[in-house]
Amino acid sequence: MKKVITYGTFDLFHQGHYNIIKRAKAYGDYLIVGVTSESYDIERGKLSVHDSLLTRIENVKKTGLVDEIIVEEYLGQKTRDIIQYDIDTLVVGSDWIGKFDHLKQYCNVVYLERTKNISSTQIREKSSAIRNFGVITDNADDLGVVSETKYVSGIHIERVFSEDIDVAEEFCNKYELNSYGNCFEKFCQDLSIVYIKCDLEKRYNYIKQCIEKGVHVICEFPFSLDNEKCQELNKLAREKNVILMENIVMVYLRAFSQFLWIADSNEVGKVLSIDIGMSNDFFEYEKTLEDMSVLAITAVTKLLGTEAKYISKNLIPGNEDGEEYCSMFFRYEDAVARIEIGKNIDLHNHLTVIGTKGRIVLEDDWWNTGYFKVIKNGCKKVDRRSFNFEGTGFRYLIQELLIMLRDERYECNRLTDDEACSILKVLNKLED
Repeated sequence: MKKVITYGTFDLFHQGHYNIIKRAKAYGDYLIVGVTSESYDIERGKLSVHDSLLTRIENVKKTGLVDEIIVEEYLGQKTRDIIQYDIDTLVVGSDWIGKFDHLKQYCNVVYLERTKNISSTQIREKSSAIRNFGVITDNADDLGVVSETKYVSGIHIERVFSEDIDVAEEFCNKYELNSYGNCFEKFCQDLSIVYIKCDLEKRYNYIKQCIEKGVHVICEFPFSLDNEKCQELNKLAREKNVILMENIVMVYLRAFSQFLWIADSNEVGKVLSIDIGMSNDFFEYEKTLEDMSVLAITAVTKLLGTEAKYISKNLIPGNEDGEEYCSMFFRYEDAVARIEIGKNIDLHNHLTVIGTKGRIVLEDDWWNTGYFKVIKNGCKKVDRRSFNFEGTGFRYLIQELLIMLRDERYECNRLTDDEACSILKVLNKLED
């Protein structure tokens, strides 16, 4: 008798889940399904799971295809299960290609391609909580978005749009989406959320069209360098009860929220100074000087507010080796901030808040942080605060969007319109 095992969360059970189980069953005579526990989902960064463990187990059982159900509770359990249950074949999705090759020493490992062409109607019939997601792009790189959404329950990536049909096709095939195209009207049909990642000059028109169609939008920041256009989009989104979110992942991270709370709570006293350094060394994907500036300026704005009395900048343009450098100085009524940003330049990546009673330190890729240090004056002990952080962090932005939709809240308080407007004004100073 050949034994097969597969694993999953199986939240909001739908046709795609059924197909995975059915295809796994075809590889043997006896099928075991591992359903992830709540604690393991949290540990591995799986967010917004709707159904309880018992409900998810019951839904798997109802397929009538499963011979045995177990609970996956910790990282590394697959090895133990394969040995304990004498498994012949492990079946997992193609989005995990290569991740479980080390288990081939114990059994056969099969990576199943994602089931395509499951209609959104089929999915919604199973649960109205699942929202269709589309991507507007001008290149075939997803910046980690597709892989991140699989960790957020309630999202189904449906299709991709590009003005260049070849780019759309390449993206669709690369990330195993249902469909692609270069017809915008057809693309927007039955979508709930759209992620826009394209050149700056195209963003305004795409955002406006999506909002007018009632589609919620996540877009790279800024939406436009024209402040009036940005205000117009925010106003239109409010009128249409549509969420318009800046893709600044940092502000949605739990560690960053706690960092801001400690800075505001007088734990290190009155904030006197902020010192920021960043280079492109720690970024997985290519970043321009402007991209990095957005993160640094956002941090200063969240910490000290929008009312800077004086802002100066020094920009050394790029040379033939691609080296660029920019420094900025902010003077507030009772605090200052200094930013250094370099591209292909060796800078110390850090964000340090200096207060009258101590300091808070975020190091390395501080914009994607899962921890920070609090150091009190005269105290040798360093207080380290750690928080769960997985992937690129985009999943936490999606989680916040789903919470807002659940609560019928259409204005995001993680980054207010006034803060976004202030950040844009500073960015425009860099362009001058």
